[in-house]
Amino acid sequence: MDENAEPVDESGATSPSAGDIARRIELRSQALGLTDEQVAKQAGMSPRYLQHLKALGTNFDPGALLRVAAALQVTYRELLEGRPDAPPGQASAAPHPVLVKLTTPECWDKLGEHGIGRVAVSGEAGPAVLPVNYTVDSGTIVYRTTTDSVTALAVGSEVAFEVDHVDEHLRQGWSVLIVGTAEHITDPDTVQRLADEPEAKPWAGGARDLWIRIAPARVTGRRISTL
Repeated sequence: MDENAEPVDESGATSPSAGDIARRIELRSQALGLTDEQVAKQAGMSPRYLQHLKALGTNFDPGALLRVAAALQVTYRELLEGRPDAPPGQASAAPHPVLVKLTTPECWDKLGEHGIGRVAVSGEAGPAVLPVNYTVDSGTIVYRTTTDSVTALAVGSEVAFEVDHVDEHLRQGWSVLIVGTAEHITDPDTVQRLADEPEAKPWAGGARDLWIRIAPARVTGRRISTL
C-alpha cells in the first residue's frame, strides 16, 4: 500500500471507535512525550498516514494500527478498547448528558451498607485524599485505620467523604459527598459489633484497630444520565 496516497475506507463508513482510538493515541503519545512525527516514524509510516489512521480507525488498516500500538508500548487491544484497569471516565461524554441532584435518601441508597470510598483530610503536610473501607452505621460513615495514619489525624476536625460509580459503557454515573466531623469510636460493645461484621475486614490488611465515625453535617449527591 502506498502510504503517500489518499487511503480509501472500503467499507464506506468510519469506524464507530475511530474517535476513541485517536484520543488514546494522543493521550498515550503525550504520556510518553512523543510527537505525531516521532510516533509515525517508529511505526514505519508518514505523519500524514498516521492522521488517516486516527480518522478511520480499524476499518482502514489494522496492520498499521498494530505498529502504532507497538510504538506506543501498548497492546493492540489496549489501543482499540482501552486498558481494563484504566481510571474511569476516559470514554467520551454522552451526546445529551443530564445532571440530576440526588435526594438525601437516594444518596444513602447509593452508598449501600458498605463499600470503598475516599476520605479527604487536611493535616500538617497539607490536604490528602485516601481510600478506605467503609460501613454505614445508623446514618453515619464508619471506617477503621491505624493510629499513625493520615486518616486518624482527622479526628475532631471536619472531613469530606466521597463515593462514586461510573458506567463507561452507558456513559453515566453518580457521586455522593458527605461532609462532617470525624470522631473516635471508643465504646467496646460498638467496636466489637462493628468488628464482627463480615465486611469489616480492610482490603489493605494489617492491624487496623482504630475505628472512626463521620457524623454527617451535609449529604449531597449527583447523578449523570442521558436523554
